[in-house]
Amino acid sequence: MNLDFGVLADKWQYLLGGAYYTLLFTFVSALFGFALGTILSLFKISGIAPLRWFATAYTSVFRGTPLLLQLAIIYYATPQLLNYKISPLLAAGLAFGLNSAAYLSETIRAGIMAVDKGQREAAIALGVPYRMMMKDIILPQAFKNILPAIVNECIALLKESSLVSVIGVADLMRRANIVSADTFRFFEPLIFVGAIYYVLVLMLTAVANRLERRLRRSD
Repeated sequence: MNLDFGVLADKWQYLLGGAYYTLLFTFVSALFGFALGTILSLFKISGIAPLRWFATAYTSVFRGTPLLLQLAIIYYATPQLLNYKISPLLAAGLAFGLNSAAYLSETIRAGIMAVDKGQREAAIALGVPYRMMMKDIILPQAFKNILPAIVNECIALLKESSLVSVIGVADLMRRANIVSADTFRFFEPLIFVGAIYYVLVLMLTAVANRLERRLRRSD
């Protein structure tokens, strides 16, 4: 089949180094997306109409346009519009974080609405302020219920991170393309990188399963 993984003998460390950028990018994007998604979810259930309209419009735009388009606009249009040369890694983190927030906002909102209404009514009856009620009572229960969905979003971010190679971020996919161009072998580096992605997903899933079991024991 004309396969020769020996061509990776002096390239595998270079390829493996891309995992650092992939994980860093995924962590930053997931953290930013989670924080912004939480804020958007609170806007959606707010009694203030402009906040609801903004959150709904935001979700509609970012869910209705391709992620690659959003990435290209942030990376290529920022220097033109703001006269600021944005780094590829920062552009990728912003694009993926903003996009992830749109999806997570719906997930978090559903988790909040799924919390038993008695919890909210009891807090109101006891005179607990709204901000404290959401922070200490509603949101912790909501996050516990939607943990699997949040993990799925993190896994999706990890796999979709390969898109950042188009703007020059030295992630796994970018390095695989460089090695392919250097060795004129495409299957071997791509399979090697695919195996790294698979292992990273398995590790993330294992951590999530352990966290979920610990949360169940704390009930």
